[in-house]
Amino acid sequence: MKSEIFRYSQLLDAVKIRIRQAQVKATLSANAEMILMYWDIGRIIAERQKSEGWGAGVIPRLSSLIS
Repeated sequence: MKSEIFRYSQLLDAVKIRIRQAQVKATLSANAEMILMYWDIGRIIAERQKSEGWGAGVIPRLSSLIS
């Protein structure tokens, strides 16, 4: 009986480790995607500022559309 409990305890530990590994992997993937998204948004805004000129108010115009 004790050896059976021990085997199930090992199984549960293995399952917990696998779940935690998947959670960490998912978190890292999401963070990487968010970084790429923010970098791309910055690039898009910088391109618009370059084409319209620095004083064109690109960011204030964007923020006025959000409110």
